[in-house]
Amino acid sequence: MTISKKIAVLVTDGFEQVELTGPVEALKKAGAQVTIVSPKDDKIQGMNHDEKGDTFTPDAKLSTTKPDGFDALLLPGGVANPDYLRVNGEAVAFVRHFVTSKKPIAAICHGPWTLIEAGGVKGHTMTSWPSLRSDLTNAGATWVDKPVVTDGTLVTSRKPDDIPDFSKAFIGLLEGAVQPA
Repeated sequence: MTISKKIAVLVTDGFEQVELTGPVEALKKAGAQVTIVSPKDDKIQGMNHDEKGDTFTPDAKLSTTKPDGFDALLLPGGVANPDYLRVNGEAVAFVRHFVTSKKPIAAICHGPWTLIEAGGVKGHTMTSWPSLRSDLTNAGATWVDKPVVTDGTLVTSRKPDDIPDFSKAFIGLLEGAVQPA
């Protein structure tokens, strides 16, 4: 089945490179149109754990991108990326649109930090990088240590090793997702 969905990927400097490239490759292979959105309009720095990876040029600048033009959202992790995004009001508002519209959201590793700020975790069962356990629990989520968790329109995963299962779960959710109004 081909998914003809428009997916926003929200990232800035310090994202875990494979948590962007792996799911994006799987989404494109499944037929999705993927747009990398960033608060920056110049290159953003990927990371391979604690070493610099490649730089990427975003497809769209956050300040001029409307979230209602997308069917779903992908939030890659890395430590710095979601930490920068969760203190950026525009980024939080962008994510909050997907939360309040009940559109599919996939977050991996530290990606749920931005979801916490957007009010998108309370009442959900989720997973993440283990160091976010207390943050998610304190924000009202139930944290579990599993490779991937799907709860309603939310898919979460722990780490790069989980990317195949994470991508498969997100694509599966998108295949069954209702078209936005």
